[in-house]
Amino acid sequence: MPPRSSSLDALRLPEVRAFIGAIGSFTFASRALAVVIGFQIYQITHSAMSLGWLGLIEAIPALSLVLFGGYVADHYDRRRILLITRSASLLCALTLAAISLQGGKESLWSLYAVIFLAGIARGFADPANAAFESQVVPRHLTINGASWISSMWISASIMGPGVIGFIFEARGAVGAYITIAVFFMLSILTTLMIAPKPVPVPEKKEPLLKSIALGWHFVFSRQPLWGAMALDLFAVLFGGAIALLPIYASDILHVGAGGFGLLNAATSVGALVTTLAATRHPPIARAGRNLFIAVIGFGASILVFAFSRNFWLSIVALFFSGAFDGISMVIRRSMTRLLTPNELRGRVSSVGFIFICASNELGAFESGMIAAWIGTVPCVAAGGVITFLVAGITALAAPELRRLRFDRTTMEQKL
Repeated sequence: MPPRSSSLDALRLPEVRAFIGAIGSFTFASRALAVVIGFQIYQITHSAMSLGWLGLIEAIPALSLVLFGGYVADHYDRRRILLITRSASLLCALTLAAISLQGGKESLWSLYAVIFLAGIARGFADPANAAFESQVVPRHLTINGASWISSMWISASIMGPGVIGFIFEARGAVGAYITIAVFFMLSILTTLMIAPKPVPVPEKKEPLLKSIALGWHFVFSRQPLWGAMALDLFAVLFGGAIALLPIYASDILHVGAGGFGLLNAATSVGALVTTLAATRHPPIARAGRNLFIAVIGFGASILVFAFSRNFWLSIVALFFSGAFDGISMVIRRSMTRLLTPNELRGRVSSVGFIFICASNELGAFESGMIAAWIGTVPCVAAGGVITFLVAGITALAAPELRRLRFDRTTMEQKL
């Protein structure tokens, strides 16, 4: 008889707990840093364009280097890469604190320069982190581990921005950056609690560009992988409403800044609930079917939100949009690991990172542009309808994804 499974199985392993702690502290610090630097730059410039430049300055090095970062993650010690990049993030936070002691407009370009360096570290950190997870979490605990890791990531994404706002008001930018540095240090210490896990050196090293191309070739030769990535890309690109929440809060629902905070939190709370539920009831047995159900449910939730004029109905709709997105997140994270060999996980993760960044960054731009053209409500409603179309087209184009199943005991794919 196999041992009885529990929702706490992954947490019984000390290294998995350390990895989850590292994810939580690093995510807390990263999300808090984004809030503080944005607010500080707006205080200096009072310019929305300055905030636009901020996002671009971080995204350019991260997206430019992530494919090379995937190559590095597959050829060098992933734990060491994480320690180096998290140390770089710690140094960036301390540098931002030192710059903030001066204040004034003269520090603006210094702030931008530090964020550019942080973007470089991110380009190497994200693929290494995704690949290192597969070395820390045993294969038979993939779904349970992915659920706990996703839950911690979401929780830290909620707490980081919320807590740091109060610290910023009480202690200013310097105090906020010092707090962020403490959490970056915690992420380093918890990573050190995990034993080194060297990556096997390949017998024959391919040229750099050919090696990077192997990640893309692997993804596009596996229908479930490219189907899931494309499904997430276009669903978030057209179906996301987060970028337009300030308009809903102020002009449509008339709930002000407090209501905006609740609307913004509703999606994260929904995602947290489903990722925690997945630790007990993993949605992997019929992964493909469940993924399409989650995307269709996401589109339906966005459609309800688009036409809602009741604040609490809008909260419920956003909660369910986050809940369905949480299911999708657990499935995609798990299937990418289960379908990818260890020696390619860094490069495949870097391809997925590009899909995610494209959906988030371009999605915000697309929402703003379309809303300015046809109006906010028609824009969000059209996004919900397009999500249905994306799900239907992907189901037809990727039948292997639609039929994808895994054995919940062995985590092997069922054919």
